[in-house]
Amino acid sequence: QVQLVESGGDYVQPGGSLRLSCGASGFTFSRYGVKWFRQAPGKERELVAGISFSGGTSTYGDSVKGRFTISRDNTKNTAYLQMNDLQPEDTAVYYCNAAGIWGQGTQVTVSS
Repeated sequence: QVQLVESGGDYVQPGGSLRLSCGASGFTFSRYGVKWFRQAPGKERELVAGISFSGGTSTYGDSVKGRFTISRDNTKNTAYLQMNDLQPEDTAVYYCNAAGIWGQGTQVTVSS
């Protein structure tokens, strides 16, 4: 089955950290770049970060630069999003995307 499955979302306090995972199956993960998006209630989906198929190149949205790090392990068919210094404005459902496939999303809530 061709799919992406996100995990790792949680409820954290401001300043906290989380690591999201995006597991791929049913396609050759290592051939595709991966992007993380997020969508907060009432807002448009926003590109958070992207990484090339090899992992050699990554890009970030301005709002997360210096706080988030995208990575991947092609031996595990998994991409990651390390999120540090989380703030309430980071609250959203986070989605990964690769090869035209979307995951179901994982909820991140940042609140004191």
